[in-house]
Amino acid sequence: MSRIYPVIDQLIDQFLEEEDHIPQSRQHIIEDLVKNIRDVQKSKEPVRLNFICTHNSRRSQMAQIWAHALAHSFQIPSVECYSGGTEVTAFHPNAIRAMKTLGFQITPETPSSNGPNPRWHVSAGSNLTELVCYSKKIEDSIDQSLPFIAVMTCSDADQNCPVVPGAQSRAAFTFEDPKSTDGTDKEQQAYLKTAVGIGRELTSVFKSL
Repeated sequence: MSRIYPVIDQLIDQFLEEEDHIPQSRQHIIEDLVKNIRDVQKSKEPVRLNFICTHNSRRSQMAQIWAHALAHSFQIPSVECYSGGTEVTAFHPNAIRAMKTLGFQITPETPSSNGPNPRWHVSAGSNLTELVCYSKKIEDSIDQSLPFIAVMTCSDADQNCPVVPGAQSRAAFTFEDPKSTDGTDKEQQAYLKTAVGIGRELTSVFKSL
C-alpha cells in the first residue's frame, strides 16, 4: 500500500487548516490554475503539469515535487508532474535542503553524483513512484507530442516565453526567487519559506479538484 510519509501528510493537513494564511491577492492565481486543470479533466485526458522557470533549479523543482506528492495525497492519479526551464543549470542544493527539511527523501542517483547537473531521486512516501529531478530545458522535460499545462513559476520565464511549444494552456503561478539570499545567513529561511509557500498554495489547488 502506498502512503505519504507522515511528516508530509501532517504538513498537508496543516496547510488545509491554515488556508486563510494565503493572501487574498494570490487567490486568483490559484483559481486560474484550478480552472486550467478542470478544463483538462473534463476531456478525461491525463493532466500533465509542467512547472517552468528560467533555470529549472529552484521553484519549478519544488513545485513539481509538491504537486507529485499532492496528487497521491488527494488520490488524483490522472495528474502527471514535470518541470523544465529555458536554460539548463542544476537542481540547487539549497532547494534540495529545503525539501528534505519538509520531509521529502532525496538521494543522488549514484553515490558519486557530483557533476554539473546530477540526477536526484525524490520520494514523498513508501511505495510511491519516485521522481528523478535534474535541470532540463522545456523541450526535454516531456514528450513534445503530449499536451500539457505550462505552469510558470517565475515571472522571467512567464514574460520571456510568450509561447510554450506543446502547451495546451498556461497559468502564472509565480513565486519570489530565493536565489538572492544564496551565500547569506538568510538562505535557509528564504528557501524554506518558498518551499512552504509553494506547498501551501498547491494544497489549495489540489483540494479544489
